[in-house]
Amino acid sequence: MNDILKAVVLMATITYAIRLLPIAVFKSKIKSRFVRSFLFYTPFAVLGAMTFPAILYSTGNIYFSLAGTIAAIIPAYFEKSLFKVALSAVVVAAIFGAIF
Repeated sequence: MNDILKAVVLMATITYAIRLLPIAVFKSKIKSRFVRSFLFYTPFAVLGAMTFPAILYSTGNIYFSLAGTIAAIIPAYFEKSLFKVALSAVVVAAIFGAIF
């Protein structure tokens, strides 16, 4: 078996084990409000921690990315569509990149 196939089998096994473990351990409903709220908010916190650094370093210049992020926050605050939020971020970052 070559090394790539061994790596794929190992990753598949570990991924399956990680998903199977909570099902096997928590057979009954979780009654603790603290644990349930922790489990509810964890995916949002992890998503933010994973994406925010990628956003800041996406253009190669942290200041252009920061300007695009601020430009995205403003229409998002006023509940504009996702297309308008993303478009404003891209346009501002591109303008800053072209000017500076």
